[in-house]
Amino acid sequence: MQRKLLGFTLVFFLFFTTSFAQSKAYEALLSTFYDEGFSTVKPTQINNLSDYQVLDAREQKEFEVSHLPQAIWVGFDTFSFSSVGKLKKDQPVLIYCTVGARSQEIGKRLQAAGFSKVYNLYGGILQWANDGGELVSQGKPTTRVHTYSKSWGIWLNRGEKVY
Repeated sequence: MQRKLLGFTLVFFLFFTTSFAQSKAYEALLSTFYDEGFSTVKPTQINNLSDYQVLDAREQKEFEVSHLPQAIWVGFDTFSFSSVGKLKKDQPVLIYCTVGARSQEIGKRLQAAGFSKVYNLYGGILQWANDGGELVSQGKPTTRVHTYSKSWGIWLNRGEKVY
């Protein structure tokens, strides 16, 4: 019995410290992407996704693997203001990509065009999935997440990695 308890304690300790270290490393990495003056919102701070106009700033193939419910694909390389023409400039916009770098850039363009409440999803779709947020593909729930590349895939702890 003591051996089992000791083994469990060791496994728990290794899991906890590894997860904690990874989350701290991920937070440090994210801090290099985000501009101090641009608002972010963490997935755990979102009570109701329908309070936002949700935009996906990833490329089409990433969006097709999965996206947040109600998300409108706007892309990054192919972004055009015609894709957001029906949005209300005075309503909150939540924009995301894989980790938040591309979405911040598109978010800045939206702000410059007069959108007054633009928020970057902290940690992007990776953090959303890690925090247990719902993902869909073709209107159906999925656990698949396009992680942009294998190197970015190390930060996905929950879900099926797609490259």
